[in-house]
Amino acid sequence: MWTRNGRRREMGLGSCLDVDLAEARAQAEKCRRIVRQGGDPICERRKVAEPCFLQCAQDFLEAKQAGWTSAKHAAGWRLSLLTHAQPLHALKVSQIGTPDVLRILKPLWQTKPETASRLRSRVEAVLDYARAMGWRDGENPARWRGNLKLLLPAQSRQVRHHPAMAVGDMPGFMAELRAREALAARLLEFIILTACRSGEARGARWSEFDLDAGLWTVPAERMKTGKEHTVPLSTRALTIAQELAESVSGDLVFPQPGNGKGFSVNATRALLHRMGRQDVTTHGFRSTFRDWAGDQTQFQREIIEAALAHGIRDKAEAAYRRSTALEKRRRLMQAWAEYCEGTPMGEAVSLHG
Repeated sequence: MWTRNGRRREMGLGSCLDVDLAEARAQAEKCRRIVRQGGDPICERRKVAEPCFLQCAQDFLEAKQAGWTSAKHAAGWRLSLLTHAQPLHALKVSQIGTPDVLRILKPLWQTKPETASRLRSRVEAVLDYARAMGWRDGENPARWRGNLKLLLPAQSRQVRHHPAMAVGDMPGFMAELRAREALAARLLEFIILTACRSGEARGARWSEFDLDAGLWTVPAERMKTGKEHTVPLSTRALTIAQELAESVSGDLVFPQPGNGKGFSVNATRALLHRMGRQDVTTHGFRSTFRDWAGDQTQFQREIIEAALAHGIRDKAEAAYRRSTALEKRRRLMQAWAEYCEGTPMGEAVSLHG
């Protein structure tokens, strides 16, 4: 027992069954020496079991596991800490300094800025965890403000655009796509008609659909924004869903033939390649929809952005969007479907938001 900063501290030396008298006296004298030198025997004992960065990262991930928003989120953390932070793995957490953190960040800082930024913040979190566990003292070497911000150059933020199909090519392409009978073709057509993200359609379940109302409600946990999103189905998108409801079994709307599992992320890409369209991507059709809606219709920007389920920061716009403007979006998606089917542009433009 000793006093530190006005507080009484106590520490046991172990069971008498495991520690004999001589060993207990030796440990007690060691603790008294640490106290005389201004140290804390409890913190020193923790340091005896101080882990390397790899073990600390694994302990941190296990401690945080229950709070991950999705399996994808957890996998991203593991990739950063177990792959990109590999040069830190063998170092004791108390030994890691700013030069060590810079060593793993510099190769990625300009070439993969998003990866590097995520890596920095995740290393910072692990080292904060190590400090909370009593394994580190002092400032966090992965801290940005007042530390790495002064040592690393500004990142070049280059927006990576997914190759998209020209708006004018859509009617011809959709006619070719509809002529294909494969379920992957129906999946891609449905993705295009709903302007959704590929993963949202590939993971769609019948419990999310109200076919009588012509609505598909994607739950928050499957949305990139983390918010529930309701999609009004155009006549053609609803027809696809109704036909599949009669022909497929199980809860998945788009199950792979043969095994009943969901399609992989590469399924529609492979289909595009078979159609000779290596120049576009599945995600790029969202850009095509945005270009069409913004340039060739009179729908309000807020309605178009709501149809794309884009996250918003403006509070006024967010309040407006809470109403979802469902019927306006239904007219927008119907106009898009009709344009894709070759409806003259005059008819599409006449549909106002």
